[in-house]
Parts: sequence; structure tokens; C-alpha cells
Amino acid sequence: PASALLFLSLKDLYTAPDSCEGRCEEPYNDQDECHCHRDCQRHHNCCEDYHRHCSQEGFSRAQDAISDQELLRLSELLYEADHNKAQPTDITINPQYQASSDETADQQDHSPQPLYKYVNEKLFTKPTYSSFIKLLDNYQRATGKEEEVTTEELREQDNFLKEVMKTELMKKLFSFLHQKNRYSSQQEFVADLKEMWFGLYSRGAGQRDSSGFEHIFSGEVKKGKVSGFHNWIRFYLLEKQGLVNYFSHNFDGPWDTFPDVLGLQFSWDGFYKEVGSAFIGCSPEFEFGIYTLCFISRPGRACHLSLDGHSLSIQTYPWTKSTYGNGRRHIATAYIISP
Repeated sequence: PASALLFLSLKDLYTAPDSCEGRCEEPYNDQDECHCHRDCQRHHNCCEDYHRHCSQEGFSRAQDAISDQELLRLSELLYEADHNKAQPTDITINPQYQASSDETADQQDHSPQPLYKYVNEKLFTKPTYSSFIKLLDNYQRATGKEEEVTTEELREQDNFLKEVMKTELMKKLFSFLHQKNRYSSQQEFVADLKEMWFGLYSRGAGQRDSSGFEHIFSGEVKKGKVSGFHNWIRFYLLEKQGLVNYFSHNFDGPWDTFPDVLGLQFSWDGFYKEVGSAFIGCSPEFEFGIYTLCFISRPGRACHLSLDGHSLSIQTYPWTKSTYGNGRRHIATAYIISP
């Protein structure tokens, strides 16, 4: 019956890059592994399950696909709704040396001064910031070392999710995903966010040593290099302690207010990061929300957004070696690819 369409399980609408689940009539994108638009039959490049999902009797309706236009529109709305972001007077950065693309690997410190000249730490007393900062020390950065998760750390995860869900930005994101039949309730959305971001998996030696949150926001060290670590608050706090040394930047976004975007070269306790792209001055919920949107709508592919009239793309990857609840995947990574 037609009414059954409204009660799809999450599994059925969770976008997988090699499947048409939730992607019927999605616009053609040459980065996709396979396609779900009706022309794919003519071009012989449909996903294997195209007929099951997208023929007339298939359940995955065209209006549940998330179009490129909708991503551009929604990202502008989320940008506008970032009420907790830094104001121009809250942060002064000193980017100093701009490295060319063939200098990013040279591991030379071209910038004698720190990147952050000034940050108004009153920002960090806002509930989403303070609950975010509490999560940063919950991780061992070396991959291959099992993460011990205490009850207090689980409480901190729940508290962070509770605080971000109070914001207009995350409410707007949920409302959009709810309209798109991805989640039937806010409770279901929060439960999925918890697993998607904080669920543990193994990056090394079979130990449950990593999660999307740890990798992207806190940073890891793998094979002697910094892996992940795309968050400005984490960078600032470690730079202040003398544990991060800023070397140079190879990209400075077109924004003259916050959030801005930088591509950074730096050393963390002697481990090097060749290009660590980061939003500067956004709230934790902005970054969390934008990455979540891209992971749900374009996993494993470039996700094209618009922020204050400027285009920006995010790349996300699902962790493919393990799944949770109905074959859904944890976040492996998410970062800005710009321009």
C-alpha cells in the first residue's frame, strides 16, 4: 500500500555509494560509482539495484533523493543559523606564510609566530563549545591502541548531542532529513548520530581504536603522521599549550568573516600534517551538522555546498570494514576540499 512508503526503515534510505537506496532520480555526478537517474539505463551505468529501488513499484521515491540544489540551499540556511559562531572581534589569526602546492610536504616551519594571535575564550563557555571541549581528551591519538570508554565519557557524548540538538542549526538539519524520510523522529536521529560519530572501529591491529569524532575533531597519529585533525578549537587549545607548531597555510578561503577556511601545515608533538583543512571560527554544531549532512547525502563523494554565496565542497568517507544496525556505516573521515 502507498501508506507503507512513509515508514521506511533507516536501512532502506541510508545512501550507499554503490546503491540506489534513497538516490532515485539523483542528478548525474561523474564522481558517483554508479547512477540512479532514468538515463542510466541508456548509458549502461546504473547501480545493480536500480530496478529494485527505482522502477515504479520500487519504494525509494524520487522526492526522497537529496538534490544538488537542495544541498546548496540547505547549507546557506545552516550557515545563517550558526548563531554561536565567533564574531570578527573574537578571533585574530596570523596566517603568515602561504605555501605553494609543491611546498606542503617539505616540513619546513615558515611561520615564526603562532597562527592564533587572539581568541576570546568566553566563546568556550557556550554550552555547545564547553560540551565539545570535554570530549577532546577522551582519546588516545595512536591508532592500534584500544579506546577505553568510561561511563563519564558516554555521558559527555550524550551531553554534547543534547546541547547541539537545542540549536536552531541542528533542528533545521533534522527537519530537512525528516522531510526526506531519513529519520522518523528526533530520537532516532540522535541515536544514529551517536553511533555514526562515536561508534568505535579498528584502524589498526584489530583494536577498537578509532571513531569518526576522534579522527576528525581530535586527531590521530598513524604511521608517524597526523591523521584527521580538522578542528580549529582543538588546534588553538594545543597551540596554546605549545604542543602544535603552525608551519604555513596553502589555502585561505574567500570569507572575510567567520567561519573562514584554511588549509594548514603543522606539526603536532613532532608529527607532521601536510594539509589539514579546517573551518575557522565556526561553532561545533556547524561543523558537526555540515559533515553529517554530507555524510548522509553524499558518502564517499564530493558534497557541493554554498556558504554566504561562496562554493565549498566537503569530502566524506564511510568506514567500509564494519557496519552497525541494519548495515549502516560509521564515519571514517570528513574534510573540506576547496575550492
